[in-house]
Amino acid sequence: MTSVRVSLVDLYVLRGAGPALECLVLRRASGGRCPGSWEAVHGHIEPGETPADAARRELHEETGLRPERLYNLSRVETFYQHRLDEVALVPVFAAFVLPDAAVCTGVEHDRFEWLGPPEARIRFAWPRETRALDDVVALLGAGDAGPVEDVLRVC
Repeated sequence: MTSVRVSLVDLYVLRGAGPALECLVLRRASGGRCPGSWEAVHGHIEPGETPADAARRELHEETGLRPERLYNLSRVETFYQHRLDEVALVPVFAAFVLPDAAVCTGVEHDRFEWLGPPEARIRFAWPRETRALDDVVALLGAGDAGPVEDVLRVC
């Protein structure tokens, strides 16, 4: 029987605010899944880990960055993993990093770019990423979550 569980996270890495808001996009390296595709940070939730903990860990593993602020985007995507016969529930997060923070990609990615939201939307391979990026801009485009900061800010 098909299982349903929270097993993955998506994370949008941001710097700046307003017209200067930029989103980090990562290109998958050859030899892995989806080579050449551009994406946000993604990853599996490890046993005993909360989704927010997984988002912070994946951010560091895939980019070498640490979040200055981490937000829950108040959205959950779904992804059917046919090899596991599992519907993965995917909590979505956004992390602001320091403007001059140095990105250091791991073996999963061979390139990165900081793009404005319109350019990032075009670059992303997955439609769920473009939908979530719209929420990122609507909720956090000013550099914080404004009147819903107390609900969405994780740390």
